[in-house]
Amino acid sequence: MNDISNIGILTSGGDSPGMNAAIRAVVRTGIYHGIDIYGVRHGYQGMIDGDIFKMQTTDVSNIIQRGGTILKTARSKEFMTAEGMEKAYKELQKHNITALVLIGGDGTFRGAVDFFERYTIPAVGIPGTIDKDLSGTDFTIGFDTAVNTAMEAIDKIRDTAEAHDRLFIVEVMGRDAGYIALNSGISCGAEDILIPEQVTNMDNVLDKIASDERRKKTVHIIVVAEGEGLSGGRDIGESIRNRFPLLDVRTCVLGHIQRGGSPSYADRVLASRLGYAAVNALRSGVTQVMAGIVNDKVVFTPFSNVIKGVSPMEPDMLDMIRVLST
Repeated sequence: MNDISNIGILTSGGDSPGMNAAIRAVVRTGIYHGIDIYGVRHGYQGMIDGDIFKMQTTDVSNIIQRGGTILKTARSKEFMTAEGMEKAYKELQKHNITALVLIGGDGTFRGAVDFFERYTIPAVGIPGTIDKDLSGTDFTIGFDTAVNTAMEAIDKIRDTAEAHDRLFIVEVMGRDAGYIALNSGISCGAEDILIPEQVTNMDNVLDKIASDERRKKTVHIIVVAEGEGLSGGRDIGESIRNRFPLLDVRTCVLGHIQRGGSPSYADRVLASRLGYAAVNALRSGVTQVMAGIVNDKVVFTPFSNVIKGVSPMEPDMLDMIRVLST
């Protein structure tokens, strides 16, 4: 066991449902083992500003079901500088923090790599991002909830689309990865799904709509990831209107609704498992890694590998879009 007496915990980058469940698991696991846990508010910026406080088990009571993060989150440009990192390290020293648990996504772990090249302090990351765009884990905290939120919204949109014989383009989150679009689209029976991982051929999209029109198919749902190469849902909608001026085309951008809300059971359990594992990893001397779940087993992947790799999308899933939307 390492001499880990004080662990700091922060959430960084975009919030995701289940972050609070992870915080709860870290705090209670640490206290169970006689370790003091210090919360850092507002991510790396809070580390620089010294916005750090000792957490008690009561601080995490009744939060497992809450979305967002009780520690707040932020992106810090100052932390990207040598001066900012030095300030952050001095604040950690001031509070006698000897290890860190970092909850976030790719940007969080990139910051960790840069920081730990300068200052040696044990750290374990927990993947908290709705995009599921990290290697080293089958799922990220918040992904399941975000997909369910998108699915429920698209189901409701389909009801009104059917009532009015409309074509809807539904834009979901996913700047660099199309997992939310793919999974929500398949679960809702979308007629087309456009994602960053595939080059969109707009002619094929328009030809498919024309085919559906000839077959008198009056409802058409296209799910688009925000990072899809044709500039998102609104531009795609404009292209469709130009080709089919008599078609009633509407665009709905789901936006940040996907980040909020009470986390699903899957995200609560995932977050609890990873928070528990992160503390025990630090106690065992494991450091500079992200805790993840692969094939239902906890695994640890070095930060450098996490930020260099992206979890590949299954080819069968990509082919399934074409087959099931016919």
